Amino acid sequence: MIRVLIAEDQGMVRGALKALLAMEGDIEIVAETDRADRVVPLALQTHPEVALLDIEMPGGDGISAAGQLRKELPSCKTLILTTFGRPGFLRRAMESGASGFMLKDAPAHELALAIRRTMAGERVVDPGLAAAALSAGVSPLSDREREVLVAGQGGASIAEIAKALFLSEGTVRNYLSSAIQKLEVSNRTEAARVAEEQGWL
Repeated sequence: MIRVLIAEDQGMVRGALKALLAMEGDIEIVAETDRADRVVPLALQTHPEVALLDIEMPGGDGISAAGQLRKELPSCKTLILTTFGRPGFLRRAMESGASGFMLKDAPAHELALAIRRTMAGERVVDPGLAAAALSAGVSPLSDREREVLVAGQGGASIAEIAKALFLSEGTVRNYLSSAIQKLEVSNRTEAARVAEEQGWL
């Protein structure tokens, strides 16, 4: 039996995944959570062999959780399952040590197959997304520029961003200016939109 952990914040989707996988004779769901920050503690308790991780969840995100899981429980392989087919997400997921990246709109039978392939040591990636990730290239943003753009989403002021990240207002302006220049846009709102569309945030 392949022991699987599911991390998905939408109850209906999580229930559907469990129901689908319960029909497979060789897959057992050993843990489930709706929070990214519960993935590692749960995995250490239940020792899954494959973790199915959504990207956007409360308490963090699935890509970061995949990286932590790789350090804390290297025997567990991770498969990112998401609605967000963004090239930057795929690249970040692979860099974090994920074994695969699947879109939620893939045919249901492909999920069990992807789990088996992941378990066998294969990399499982949607071919169209892989091609898009290669053509999109690496994010031009530094970690700090990315943090500042994320902190500024939702219309936070320079002062609020500076306070949240423990930076001076001048430093925040410099990072925003640099990000705007790199992304070849005219303001920070456009910079955040472009970066998010590419999966760089």
